[in-house]
Amino acid sequence: MAKNTHSTGRGPSQRQLRVGELIRRNLSEILMRGDIHDPDLNRISITVGEVRCTPDLHVATAFILPLGGKGAPEALDLLRKNRHEIRRTIGKKMGLKHTPELRYEIDGTFDQMDATRRLLENETVKRDVAAKDEDTDS
Repeated sequence: MAKNTHSTGRGPSQRQLRVGELIRRNLSEILMRGDIHDPDLNRISITVGEVRCTPDLHVATAFILPLGGKGAPEALDLLRKNRHEIRRTIGKKMGLKHTPELRYEIDGTFDQMDATRRLLENETVKRDVAAKDEDTDS
């Protein structure tokens, strides 16, 4: 059996990316369809932005955000409370030999995009960018 020679600085392997995307799709579908037997979880609309797997594929972290961004702590608590049923359901759907342990974090990507948008709308930044563009045109 070949040994994994990837260094930690190279980023995720194709296998990590593929398994992460499959878990993301299945988790999204499970949450959308309300397949988990928890009415509190089923009433919340949750977006799964990304799933990152460890190199050994034993742990998968799902980055989630409730629709509208409200109730994030409650959504995390409910997902964590139902993690065993969710893991079992994903394992059945994907037919994996070993289903990774699922962990959940709030997806900060949307907040980062909003902060970047606000920064780019700042008059000082606009002026600096325009000045930089003029310098490169000269």
